Amino acid sequence: MDPNRRLRDQLMQQLESLRAAGVQTLPKGSGKIVFPEPSLQADPSTAAAQLTTPTASEHTAPSTVEVQPRPASDSLGVDLTATEYGQTTSAEQRAAALTVIQSEVASCRACPELCDSRKQTVFGVGNPNARICFVGEGPGADEDRLGEPFVGAAGQLLDKIIGACKMSRDDVYILNTVKCRPPGNRNPLEDELTNCWPFAVRQLEIIQPEFICCLGSVAAKTLLKTKSSISKLRGQFHAFRGSRVIVTYHPAYLLRTPTAKKHTWNDMKMLMAEMGVQL
Repeated sequence: MDPNRRLRDQLMQQLESLRAAGVQTLPKGSGKIVFPEPSLQADPSTAAAQLTTPTASEHTAPSTVEVQPRPASDSLGVDLTATEYGQTTSAEQRAAALTVIQSEVASCRACPELCDSRKQTVFGVGNPNARICFVGEGPGADEDRLGEPFVGAAGQLLDKIIGACKMSRDDVYILNTVKCRPPGNRNPLEDELTNCWPFAVRQLEIIQPEFICCLGSVAAKTLLKTKSSISKLRGQFHAFRGSRVIVTYHPAYLLRTPTAKKHTWNDMKMLMAEMGVQL
């Protein structure tokens, strides 16, 4: 076999192996790499060794080349495609990417009980370039009817909280862990979260917010993958895919327990201070 063809075939095999492993890009080196010319008598294994491990005297670039792997899939199954992850920088691009997922959500039939009882799916609303996202539990009756998260009594209280932080709905993005209303406003079941949470992860990956505020225990436990209580999670920042996360009480809980409002306000003051907003 022609030695140049042999090298080309071996290189293609190497690239296919990298692609199968999830590697999408190879950063360009700072210098020129000169690969040794294999002898005509070299067998394939020798040629491969010469191709992949040139000696320091044969090139001026670093001896190792760092490759950037594709982000791993979420443990609940979300697939982070290159189109959605890290390449949607403008508001228009992010809005377009979110629209694609919204159409997937609208046609989803993964949870028969929720699909049979819903009026419509509730995807998310707000600024695709938001610095902060609010993540709640799931739609209620008003949300199911109108197709927008947090529009009932709890939503009105959330609007007041956002307003007290010198922001509006146009400045933030709001979504839930599940996109369909659980019957009777019960908590989402584990399999329902497994089916639906990947959509929320994809939304967050597109928006790439600096901060995330988890409203209530379902959102906090799902996003942070923890069993800790709200009381143990409050008062500190957590991490999620490059975003800084705080946990506070759900507005619906605050309506039932007004004494907890002071705790949520303390959480928001901590968040606003970190965001550089003076209250």
